[in-house]
Amino acid sequence: MVWSQGSTVVVNFNDHNGGQYSGMAYSTNGGATFTQPQTSPFATGHGQNFGDPIVVYNAKLGKWFAGDLATGCGGQGIGMWSSPDGITWTTGACAHNGGSDDRESMWVDNNPASKGYGRMYIPFTNFNVGSGALQVVTSDDGTTWTNHTLSNTFFRPVQVTGTPILPIQSNVPLANVPYSTVFVASMNEEGGGLSTRQNVMWRSTDGGSSWTQITMGAVFPAVGDGVCASNSYFARVFPIWRHMGWGEPAAGPNQVVHYVYAGKASANDADHGNVYYTRSADNGTTWSTPIQLNTDPNGQFKTQWMPSLSATNTGKVTASWYDRRQASSACNVATDPGCMYERYARQSSDNGATWGPDFAVSSALIEQPQQQDGGVQSCYAGDYDYDTGTNSNALVTWTDGRRNVGGVQVQDVMFAAVPQ
Repeated sequence: MVWSQGSTVVVNFNDHNGGQYSGMAYSTNGGATFTQPQTSPFATGHGQNFGDPIVVYNAKLGKWFAGDLATGCGGQGIGMWSSPDGITWTTGACAHNGGSDDRESMWVDNNPASKGYGRMYIPFTNFNVGSGALQVVTSDDGTTWTNHTLSNTFFRPVQVTGTPILPIQSNVPLANVPYSTVFVASMNEEGGGLSTRQNVMWRSTDGGSSWTQITMGAVFPAVGDGVCASNSYFARVFPIWRHMGWGEPAAGPNQVVHYVYAGKASANDADHGNVYYTRSADNGTTWSTPIQLNTDPNGQFKTQWMPSLSATNTGKVTASWYDRRQASSACNVATDPGCMYERYARQSSDNGATWGPDFAVSSALIEQPQQQDGGVQSCYAGDYDYDTGTNSNALVTWTDGRRNVGGVQVQDVMFAAVPQ
């Protein structure tokens, strides 16, 4: 996950070092260069860090907040850290004490016109409740967190977002000031594997106290060409991309909400994945018929997967994804040319109404990274990404395999500030 404030950019990511799974890097020049501390500041203070990174800057409090799953918060809960500058970090509270939390994301309401200005939201799965309850914790100070249950039935939390900054209305009593609308994208994975999927959005207009469930379109075929050998619940883009089709939501101006995800045109399509975009023009109540964002001719080996999305309060939208349109053969082993990929993107300047051409964000074809670390899932080359937009750039991160260490294409975290 990547976030920015002024010229400071912080990226929080998974990185296995010994018993810890935490990595982070910061930039003080808008992302031109990054510093990665030799020891992640999130590797201490909450016991063992299991990863699943989140990070935001809270404008009201003037602080950065970051988090990961950690043993010190109930066994596998959500531990938090805070920083005045994105560089020096202090161990904070546990956002949730859980024994089996998973797949959290984070958003902060930096809208000074909102009744919830400064409120932070972290949705996650609580596998200690039923088949995995979808819950959200909220906090106004980063110390005290309140838990809200959206569903006791399992819906995979995808990502969270909220409405952008609006003009401050003068002479309006505080009681009548609205909250920013908050959206939690989720997915009904229909039992996993290559079963069909269903996108479901959850919406709150009262600061997270109550939530409305909204179905987003029809069920759709799962992205992927098989399942992970290590865990057949998870779909796979060969050879080791564990991916269920999760994407990212983003909110633009004028009650427009955006969402991207990955799927297939049909269950038997030889093209194992495309990136789809759907849009709501009424604050998430109804959703448009999805359109395919990647414009390359569909065909065997031309997989696109794991999309992310950012939007600004001026209506600039950038979607990015992994892309094998240059592949000319099947990806059978990690060293095949057919396994090479790029990070691609497509942009809209009118709040998602129309889209420009798609283009490569990465500078060259990327070798398929390998996963030879026995302490990490074998079917793993990044699980999801969270892009963030500024008025001038879309901040995009991805897993990159171009660096070879000892004959192994390793998994690096790459960053690009894409003008928009």
